[in-house]
Amino acid sequence: MSPRTAACPWATGHSHHAFFRESFIDELAHAARIDPLTLRLKLLEGLPRHQAVLKRAADAAGWGGKLPAGTGRGLAVHESFGSVVAQVVEVTADQGKPRVKRVVAAIDCGTVVNPGIVTRQMESCVVFGLSAALWGRIDIVAGEVRQKSFPDHPLVTMAQCPVIETHLMPSESAPTGVGEPGLPPLAPAIANAWFALTGERKRSLPLLT
Repeated sequence: MSPRTAACPWATGHSHHAFFRESFIDELAHAARIDPLTLRLKLLEGLPRHQAVLKRAADAAGWGGKLPAGTGRGLAVHESFGSVVAQVVEVTADQGKPRVKRVVAAIDCGTVVNPGIVTRQMESCVVFGLSAALWGRIDIVAGEVRQKSFPDHPLVTMAQCPVIETHLMPSESAPTGVGEPGLPPLAPAIANAWFALTGERKRSLPLLT
């Protein structure tokens, strides 16, 4: 019986949908020769929360500014669990594979009760989301899952962890989710940054397959 492979789920279906949509929007921007940020802001007219979060992340990351040689930049935005998160990712190539160097995130999660907790949740989402985006897969062989525990399911180490910046949007709305909303935008932002760097499109998860 041949092995069956599936991408490991995270943040329920939001991460899969965000990957497909945000990757495709990036492809549309490239085909139309429009800046990916400009196209998203146009498509998000009528959604001021999404536009504001996206602008905040892009501005904080220096979108449109000059990058060091050998670095690519990509972005994505997604709403889940009542919160809107945008992320800008910078990648380099390490032996032909993406190496994430920096992640700038902005989140609108309503009224922030404890900024430290929200920031730490976003950071942990980036670490777990990066692990899932790069290596998160489940192989089923003869009806049995091959990945039994952490040794079979790689996680980002301290040495591999990117610089993470989190920006909290001011709001007077009721608090919304912060446990998982930082996951969905990460994979498409990485894939879009990799395309910006190399011209290669990553259209399936995990990215390192």
